[in-house]
Amino acid sequence: MPNTVSTASSTAHGAHRLRHAFFISAAAAMGGFLFGYDSAVINGAVEGIRGKFDIGSATLGTVVGIALLGAAAGAMAAGRLADRIGRPRVMQIAALFFAISGIGSMLPFTVWDLSVWRALGGVAIGMASVIGPAYIAEVAPAEYRGRLGSLQQAAIVLGIAISQLVNFAILGLASGDQRGPLLGLEAWQIMLGVEVLPALVYGFVALRIPESPRYLVARGRIADAKLVLSDIEPAGTDLGAELSRIDTQMHSDHKPRLRDLLGGRAVLLPIVWIGIGLAVFQQMSGINVVFYYSATLWQSVGIDASSSFLYSFTSSIINIVGTIIAILLIDRIGRKRLSVIGSVGMAISLGVAAWAFSYLVGQGDDAFLPNPQATIALLAVHSFVLFFAATWGVVLWVLLGEMFPNRIRAAALGLAGSVVWITNWLITVTFPSMAEWSLSASYFIFAAFAALSAPFVILFLRETKGKPLEDLGSARSVHLHLHHHDQNQS
Repeated sequence: MPNTVSTASSTAHGAHRLRHAFFISAAAAMGGFLFGYDSAVINGAVEGIRGKFDIGSATLGTVVGIALLGAAAGAMAAGRLADRIGRPRVMQIAALFFAISGIGSMLPFTVWDLSVWRALGGVAIGMASVIGPAYIAEVAPAEYRGRLGSLQQAAIVLGIAISQLVNFAILGLASGDQRGPLLGLEAWQIMLGVEVLPALVYGFVALRIPESPRYLVARGRIADAKLVLSDIEPAGTDLGAELSRIDTQMHSDHKPRLRDLLGGRAVLLPIVWIGIGLAVFQQMSGINVVFYYSATLWQSVGIDASSSFLYSFTSSIINIVGTIIAILLIDRIGRKRLSVIGSVGMAISLGVAAWAFSYLVGQGDDAFLPNPQATIALLAVHSFVLFFAATWGVVLWVLLGEMFPNRIRAAALGLAGSVVWITNWLITVTFPSMAEWSLSASYFIFAAFAALSAPFVILFLRETKGKPLEDLGSARSVHLHLHHHDQNQS
């Protein structure tokens, strides 16, 4: 009987710890929700902004794209800031920026101050894209780290879908007109202002979560770190040994500096280059073309506006389904295998879409795809979204949160995160011209990058599934991994 009671007590305690780890990880992932919401909500307001300020396509593109440049700056700054003031504090700053951006974007005087508010929102996006994965990786138990890290991407895709629903609902209240009157403003202004509500929730939950134990150890707050670990580590864990291991790794060198990312003839440390490579390959698959230009894309090949909205929304639903699949698989089959599966699936899907788009007939408003190519293109693009969401969409942020040594994690993640946003911006601003030149060729280019990502992962990516951060991130471990790769190559 005592053994039964002890086992039941241990099980209940373990469930409590897992619930606690889930709560604080989900709280950190709220930044991902705002990341997805803010980056997608602008699409429903584009024509309203154009009409309100009477601006051309170039200026409008600046208003839309400037948030991505702000995100690059925010991602770069977040790492250094997190190492100075702590992870939750950076989340609180990001929440404040989201709220200010929402209010400013709702009540702009000119298109130029609207651009400033959008850029500030972009800074918040960049900060949230970095601090969420870093924090979750540092507080999640090793055996659940992949699934908990996946909450960031789940929140992003949910934010994208919710923004589309909110825009659709507001548009309905305004009789289908983005400039229609609503609550004393125009509909597009309400769309941008609604962001204040989730921003306040994000700021509130960021006040309720504990500091990362790795940050606390780095600051010499060992007792506080032990308290945090006692709430998240499995029962029976030797907390003293765990703290000693973290302390040894964290203090194996000096305090984190941006120059710590530098090393060797390649300017940056090899592990940093691998993170940058993952960031570039994820974005060069063209995923954001689907979410930023999907309605325009389908209309450009002859599909009516109402159906275009429907297909854009179904893409978001598939994105959510794929993310759920990734959450279920990432700690079972591992990051590396999941990435390779995704690379192959995305390359095939994009290649089929490119083939279908090669049958495009006519130009401008008269362009259309004949059947069965139109149906094949639609299925291929949705297949691409599914493969991306179930693999690279989640894997990138999980890997960036756990693959770097503790002492450079925030800074390296910030650099890789800024590369994500810069590449995103380049794709966003160049795709309209690329599509006008050749929609089919554009998708073939995306397919080529998806295909090349497979050998990159096979050759350079180290599996991180279920391993303690200190084992993954030690300089010796990274060196041995790269040395082993060099021997295989020779």
